[in-house]
Amino acid sequence: MQPARRIYRRESEENRRSALIAATQALVAEGGPEAATVRAIAERAGVTPGLIRHYFHSKDELTRAAYRALMDGMMAKGADAIEGVGANPEERLAAFVAASLRPPVLDAGAVVLWAGYMHKVRSDPDLMNVHEAGYMAFRNTLQRLIETLPRETKPGQTRTEAIACNAVLDGLWIEGSLLPAAFAPGEIITTGLSSIGAILGVNLLAHISKLPDFRKTTP
Repeated sequence: MQPARRIYRRESEENRRSALIAATQALVAEGGPEAATVRAIAERAGVTPGLIRHYFHSKDELTRAAYRALMDGMMAKGADAIEGVGANPEERLAAFVAASLRPPVLDAGAVVLWAGYMHKVRSDPDLMNVHEAGYMAFRNTLQRLIETLPRETKPGQTRTEAIACNAVLDGLWIEGSLLPAAFAPGEIITTGLSSIGAILGVNLLAHISKLPDFRKTTP
């Protein structure tokens, strides 16, 4: 009986931390980081303000955890997509790109939440570190996928390509999330695949029919 009780406590703590992170994210999305006060977070999560200190040393630590959860969640979708395809390097890259440009990653709420942190990143070194870690994790994954493509490359080429491809994905993610009606069904994904394919000199669109959960549509 004793081991069962310990497992229950661990699960409860994880759920409570997740609830506090979710409450923080919701408040930041609604009114920016300033809206995520300890009192507001506690009220949104349905706990007392003092309980927050049990899980996080400070509000800033909770804020950083909420931002890290956002970045890690988006990154996880791309990693999951790679696991769902075969060993073909182009197909794996296409799956990662497509997962980065469709729901739940493609989401207005996620963009608004991300934007809510941006002005604070420059004044908070610890939050900047979280931002940099998330950016580098995504870009490094892209670079590793690019390096597996059967091509001849020059020293430093794949790094530059990963930077460029990341920038393309960032732009499409923002506009596709905030202005979904401006694009035909599937257009954001096909545009991402064709643009990144053009940068790398490969035909990623050739693998679109193999991508998980992609419904090919005609604008």
